[in-house]
Amino acid sequence: MNTVAITAVGHYAPEKVVPNSHYESYLDTTDEWIVTRTGIRERRFLENGATSDLGVEAAKIALAQRGIGPEEIDCIIVATVTPDMFFPSTAALIQHKLGAKNAWGFDLSGACSGFIYAVSTGVQFIKAGTHKKVLVIGADKMTSITDFSDRNTAILFGDGGAAVLLEPTDDPEYGILDYVNYMDGSGMEALHMKAGGSAIPSTEQTVKDKMHYIHQDGKAVFKVAVVGMADVSVEIMERNNLKSEDVAWLVPHQANMRIIQSTAHRMGIPMERVMVNIDRYGNTTAATIPSCLAEYYGDGRLKKGDNIVLASFGAGYTWGGIYVRWSI
Repeated sequence: MNTVAITAVGHYAPEKVVPNSHYESYLDTTDEWIVTRTGIRERRFLENGATSDLGVEAAKIALAQRGIGPEEIDCIIVATVTPDMFFPSTAALIQHKLGAKNAWGFDLSGACSGFIYAVSTGVQFIKAGTHKKVLVIGADKMTSITDFSDRNTAILFGDGGAAVLLEPTDDPEYGILDYVNYMDGSGMEALHMKAGGSAIPSTEQTVKDKMHYIHQDGKAVFKVAVVGMADVSVEIMERNNLKSEDVAWLVPHQANMRIIQSTAHRMGIPMERVMVNIDRYGNTTAATIPSCLAEYYGDGRLKKGDNIVLASFGAGYTWGGIYVRWSI
């Protein structure tokens, strides 16, 4: 079977920068409190547009980097919890806006693990021999489902999009070498958006009751996330006989700096070998991991041959990890 590699990356961050001081002006919080507990200093908000626009801009960057046109894409997988609408899919909207006329595709809902799930899925299409170029996009307009009067969640999220191109490679030493995914639906109560689906359809009352916003039991989520993300990272290392010194980069989901630090500690990896951009973007859900890849590759810190471990934990609960030997 073909080995599958990431052959291009792209990241798009909206222009509007929102610093912690914005929340100090109307919530009972401070910059110091936010930084100490989350690691976030600022985030980006998309003022005009939707999740598909974030994905399109990221995809354009990835395609330009690879030097190919959108018509060469076979499939588009969009990881998101903030689709433009229930249907058509955000993947369909991106296909149209991008001009990827030969691609089919779909949305994948894995919350903060969405990108991990989507890459794992894209790999299978290529290994099956039916696809040559799969575009995986992680994009979320989290401001569209954030209650900005809730001090516990308002400070956490930002908007962003990032994309990777998956292609087959003849060199089995490079590419996506292993992955593992998990899910536990019993975690639903701790992190969810209750209304808007078939269980609780949208009504005037659900809007009044703020049931279309993110609800999170922060302490409960932290307790399981700090274990889950570390466990899956260590599992990926053990499955592939990797020692801490073999891993060039840990690429963790950017939800909370303390979870990131705990995962690195469990893996025996110093923070200087951990990709971090939560301080500048906050939690962009499905976009966090690919945005790190794009930034660190773009500035030359991520190099061909680097062993990297991607790890995430999100609503569901969902969690997973991927082992990649960087090929570009």
